Amino acid sequence: MENRPSRSVLYLPGANARALEKAREIPTDAIILDLEDSIAPDAKEMARDQVTKAVKTGGYGRREVVIRINGLSTPWGRDDLDAALRADPDAILVPKVSDPAGVSAVQEAITTAGSRTRIWAMIETPLSIGNVFSIAGARTNLTPALSAFVIGTNDLVKEMQMRPTPGRAYLAPLLATCVAAARAHGIRIIDGVYNALDDEDGFLAECEQGRDLGMDGKSLIHPRQVQPCNSAFSPSKDEIARARRLVEVFDLPENRDAGVLRIDGHMAERLHLHVAKQILAATDRLDSSHFIDE
Repeated sequence: MENRPSRSVLYLPGANARALEKAREIPTDAIILDLEDSIAPDAKEMARDQVTKAVKTGGYGRREVVIRINGLSTPWGRDDLDAALRADPDAILVPKVSDPAGVSAVQEAITTAGSRTRIWAMIETPLSIGNVFSIAGARTNLTPALSAFVIGTNDLVKEMQMRPTPGRAYLAPLLATCVAAARAHGIRIIDGVYNALDDEDGFLAECEQGRDLGMDGKSLIHPRQVQPCNSAFSPSKDEIARARRLVEVFDLPENRDAGVLRIDGHMAERLHLHVAKQILAATDRLDSSHFIDE
């Protein structure tokens, strides 16, 4: 799995030039410059031109820059893909990927162009869920550029004819399946958006749920969601302190061959040491201003 944070992944409509400019100052880990759902058909070409110009101009700093194209079966998809490859973003987000073939054509274009651009895949249909392990497995078998899943929860709810209720219990089994597939094949996984912009408590609860399910971050629809999302997906000060304590104890000369230890009243095995080292590695990657104390 790529060693870069993706706690907050902000969607920006490609037709909004002001948003594309302002994104250079927003403390999000990644931006998705959208050419698909947020763009009306008569604005597609204009949005494509604006997005590719913005990517070529640069100035987004450490932020991972992703272009979401229209599906290749649409009238705009192939032109989107060709333009995106010329702009050379960090990744191209492919919508409605339902099987490995959904990314193979994009990978072929990337290979032909000699590009190092990676693929992010939207998982947002019932067939996507049914094939999610095969899609993830394409990372090694078919599409080595595949590096992230983005869950399209709104589309999943629509396609599954679900009735949304607080807490997302109706979605939890599907989300957990996607996390398992991503982890099995070393792919990052980004949770879906939260639509109620004024419900701060609900948003934070959903961030924490996604984090606890194993998500790497969450996709966002407004800049004000970035800071709480970064905090939710960053290790807390207590987690960091516990991780350091566990590593320190296992590193003592008398404990270096131990399989299990009693540390501060808790049993710790080597697997807990591995988790502690993951937390500390994540800490090293992140700006300390995003840490929270729980």
